[in-house]
Amino acid sequence: MIITKSREEIELMREAALVVSKTLGMLATKVKPGVTTNELNTLAEAYIREQGAVPGFLGLYDCPSTLLTSVNEAVVHGLPTDVPLKEGDIVSIDCGAIKNGFYGDHAYTFEIGEVALETKKLLQITKESLYVGIRELKTGNRVGDVGFSIQKYCEDHGYGVVRELVGHGLGRKMHEDPEMPNYGRRGRGKKFIEGMTVAIEPMINLGTRRITQLPDGWTIVTQDGKPSAHFEHNIAIIDGAPQLLSTFDYVYEALGIKSNEEDEFKVKVQ
Repeated sequence: MIITKSREEIELMREAALVVSKTLGMLATKVKPGVTTNELNTLAEAYIREQGAVPGFLGLYDCPSTLLTSVNEAVVHGLPTDVPLKEGDIVSIDCGAIKNGFYGDHAYTFEIGEVALETKKLLQITKESLYVGIRELKTGNRVGDVGFSIQKYCEDHGYGVVRELVGHGLGRKMHEDPEMPNYGRRGRGKKFIEGMTVAIEPMINLGTRRITQLPDGWTIVTQDGKPSAHFEHNIAIIDGAPQLLSTFDYVYEALGIKSNEEDEFKVKVQ
């Protein structure tokens, strides 16, 4: 059952989402060759607590970390390690926080130094597909409309769209109804309604869509060993249209990227 939120609850959720947004922005200045994902994890936990929130992943489903850090062929759910990041790597940093009794949960895939052009393009298309999917999150549409739009956008570029892992409803629990696949058929699935809140998160592979779980019980990797990208936003339906609760603007500011996400979002949802 979809749990709708009042305007007041949505604003509380925005506060939780912005804790994560600011954390990702802080980490953006630290993600460099030689840094370990364990070091990033320690920084993130302290920063989240400094903002009056608590880590959303730590202890959830027995998760041992504040961050999930997925490097190169790791799709999602990578556990932090003491292996230093190196030039040419990419790392998806997925972060959650609880504030006001609500979850924030989103992710950004970072480039470490100079990455291969084909990998850079994968990140670009995956991030664009996130907004293409968000555009379809409006009253009267259905889950399949979002999934179809993401799938088509990415497959038209020759990429593999992961099937086994999906976005989700978000609120007082990390995972609420409905599931939000990154594939689907138009007009199928649960209908979107006013006040619903979700996390949309394309997980897109440079090669095959096939994945495998590592023996650690968490890390998911591509079967062909090629890179995977992951971007995630939290969104609410307000007045029938999608509205971002999270933002990449803190990341953009930290990295010196000349982009105004609000303008980018408005263009893509029109």
